[in-house]
Amino acid sequence: MEVAASNYATTTTTTTTNSDTTSTISSDFDTFLKMLTAQIQNQDPMNPIDSSEFAVQLATFSSVEQQSLTNQKLDTLAGLMGVQGMTQLAPWVGQEARSAGPVYMNGTPVTISTDPHVTADRAVLVVKDNSGNTLAREDVPASGGAYEWTGSDIAGKALPSGIYTLSLESYRDGVQVGTSAVESYASIQEVQTAATGPQLILAGGIAISAEQVTALRQAS
Repeated sequence: MEVAASNYATTTTTTTTNSDTTSTISSDFDTFLKMLTAQIQNQDPMNPIDSSEFAVQLATFSSVEQQSLTNQKLDTLAGLMGVQGMTQLAPWVGQEARSAGPVYMNGTPVTISTDPHVTADRAVLVVKDNSGNTLAREDVPASGGAYEWTGSDIAGKALPSGIYTLSLESYRDGVQVGTSAVESYASIQEVQTAATGPQLILAGGIAISAEQVTALRQAS
């Protein structure tokens, strides 16, 4: 059964403590006070430093300290939001997600979804490797929809296991009228945290964000 994707997810995450940041700030503040004390002790008695300069230095350090603490709290909040997102995405693991992007082929047919140009009377699936070399071109229904890609090269031989890029060329009366992305289904192996938020790890190690998923279905 296929359902439209809408919610988020998770399985594993990494948490960090605040002790290192706190101890670093404390150490920096102690160092600053020692330097300030040494500056006062070694100032020229005939030309003492204006007390307002000390006030500015203290205020500057205090501002930096507060900003560091604020960043620390924001990082903690972001981590908690990431964990919550992964928790919502956890039920997706084991299902098949449909998305546009690289396709992993290991000899098992992959269900792809094509969307030819509305005026097309011919549609051609183009298969390329990671280096951008065209390995195969095969005609697919110009009406679009689901199609089982078996992973054959231009000579009809099975492609080796690996990750490939698929695109669709649309033609009308022999003239190309458009090129579009091809969506494919792949099983969700894992959910991880990333700098940009939770990400899904698909078969073959392909990583995508939840926003890239356009449909979900039970694994066949």
